[in-house]
Parts: sequence; structure tokens; C-alpha cells
Amino acid sequence: MGNGHNSPVREAPEVTAPHSIEAEEAVLGSILIAPEQLSRVAQVLEPDDFFIVRNGWVYEAMLRLSERRDPLDYLTVVAELATQGRLAEIGGAAYVTHLVNQTPSGIYAEGYARIVERAAIRRRLLNSASEIAALAHREDSDIDAVVAQAHASLMAVTSQYRRDELASMPRLTSELFDEVELARSRAQIGIPTGFYELDNILGGLQKSDFVLVAGRPGMGKTALLLSMALNAVRAGPVHVALFSLEMSRLQIVQRLIASETGISTDKQRRGVSDEEFHLFTEGMDRISELPIWIDDSGALTPLQLQAKAVRLHNEHRVDLIMVDYLQLMTAPTARGENRTQEVSVISRCLKQLARELNVPLVAAAQLSRAVEARNDKRPTLSDLRESG
Repeated sequence: MGNGHNSPVREAPEVTAPHSIEAEEAVLGSILIAPEQLSRVAQVLEPDDFFIVRNGWVYEAMLRLSERRDPLDYLTVVAELATQGRLAEIGGAAYVTHLVNQTPSGIYAEGYARIVERAAIRRRLLNSASEIAALAHREDSDIDAVVAQAHASLMAVTSQYRRDELASMPRLTSELFDEVELARSRAQIGIPTGFYELDNILGGLQKSDFVLVAGRPGMGKTALLLSMALNAVRAGPVHVALFSLEMSRLQIVQRLIASETGISTDKQRRGVSDEEFHLFTEGMDRISELPIWIDDSGALTPLQLQAKAVRLHNEHRVDLIMVDYLQLMTAPTARGENRTQEVSVISRCLKQLARELNVPLVAAAQLSRAVEARNDKRPTLSDLRESG
């Protein structure tokens, strides 16, 4: 059985990355002894969670057998590894024998798997930290891009750590009961938009929803978003983050005050009467107290917006995110991809952000020119083709 300890990739004594060879071998041995444990372990581990490469290969062979509904035991695992051309590389059948012999029981498989999982997360955190350190030392890099890449690197780790888990019916029905009870007390579950017919259809803006407000230029998309934001915070308690890629922060505030006081933005710029100035200051005082945060950074990438939104959410518990407007965002694309594909990438990233933070995200989007060629000017889903 000495061959069972022959060293494949990464198995070297000088390696100090977090790992537990004993736990890796024990979880595999447990599955060989009690194959029914694989269903539990598979909810915790992926093949690349194993530090020792050959252990990942053995686990991958087990998963393949399970997917095909083939029997899982010593002989079938050895045969599967041989079929994949990996049996000799792991140290032969002797290594599989070693896995069985050094494991006393199969009942602790999930516990061993948790040890392997924690070590894998620590390794990924160290790799992410190294990447972030390298980025931070590159003085020629754009700092916003560095922050966005650093956040993306950490999010990649956390997304693997927080794998979706199966939820039991008691848990799910309890969550549903809480939502229905809340809706019963305030007539709806989501954040109200303030527009009766829209709220009646949607039940308010729901958590993790990605909502597009589409229209041609000049049709009032920004005005609608701002009205929804004002109505939401007034119904409260709701905190809103508004990312304005078209208008400056000052222009947004002018519009909010215009909505609050009836004093147009044009009048605010050209000058107001004494009476209007009194109304203006009162309206400004009310607006200044609202929990609305405005970012007018301009041409944001999805990663940059995500980094800003997550930071703001952690600091102020944002309940609603708004983006004005979607097509002004940019995203890295593969060579040969067109603008429609780029906007589709942006849309998917925004949807992912809404799910990650569990808040509704409302984005304004422009309809294609095709809608203007129709007699009734009525938009269709195809007019949103460049909105993902």
C-alpha cells in the first residue's frame, strides 16, 4: 500500500495552504464504506474543493457513477478511474484500498466534508487576497477598476461558500406565512410604487425582482423612477440607492424638489419669486431628510455598480436600487460580440445583484426605434431586444 502515498500534483510537504489530507481521505473512505453518504457530501463539496488533486479525481469518479445510477463501491470506483485514464496517476487500486482501510466508519462523512470545505474556502480567500494585493500594487491601474475587481474576486469566493441549500417545506411555508401575514396588514408585500394600478398588478416591488421601465427618449422614464423613489420612501421605512448615468446629482435633486413643490427645474435655474422661494426652501428641507442616496459616476460597469451597491447596502441597508439608464452602462465582452449581447450581460449582472442583495432593482431602458414606425406606437417585447 506504499504506492497509495505516491505524490501526484500539489502533494508536497512544503505546501502550507490550508488543507487536511486526513479529512479528504476520510470523506472518500466514508463514501466507499457507506455509498448513501454521497448524497449528503455532494451538497457540501465539489471536486475542486479537494487540495490533493488525486482525491478530487476519486470524488469526481464517484459523482459520475452516481449520476449514471451505477453501483458505487471499491470495484466500480477503480474501474471508473481506469476508464478516465487516472488510475495509475492516483497510485493505482492500492490507493483506493488505502482510503477504505484508514476510515473506521462511514457515518461521519458529512463532518469530514465540512472540514474539507472550510479549508477550501480559506485557500480561496488567500488566493483572492493575493490577487487583490497584486492589483493594489499596480499604480498604473484605475482605482475604481481595482476596487471593482477586488470586490468581484471576493464575491466569487462568497458565492461558492454560500451555495444554495435545499429548503424543507416547514421552512418554506413558514416564510410564506410571514409574507402573507405582512401583506394582510398592509395590503401588499412589496415596496409600493405609489401608482395604484401598477401596485395592484405587481403587489409592489418584490425582493430580488429586476424591473425594466422602458420607453423612448423624452417619455418620462427618469420622472417615473424619481416618483417611484419618492413614493417608496414616504411609505417607508425604505432606503433607496439611485445610480444616475445620465443626469448629475444636482439635476436629480432639482427634479425631486420640482416634484415636491411644483416649482419647475427651469424656474429653479432662472430664478423664483419670494413666495416660490419660500416654497422651495420648505420643499428642500423635506427632501433633505429623505433616505435617498444618489451616485452620478457616469459610465459604470456592472462590477463597479455592484461594488458601490454592496458597500452602500452594508452601511445603510438599502431596500431599493434604481438605475437610470441601462444602456449607458458598459461591460467587457468577448471579441465579436455585439451591443445587444453586451446589454444582455449587463441585464444578467443587474438581476444577479438584485438576488444577491435580496432587494428590487428598477432600471430605466430605452425602447428601439422600431416602435415609432408602428401606427399605434405600442411597444412589444422585441423592442426591448437591446435591454437583455
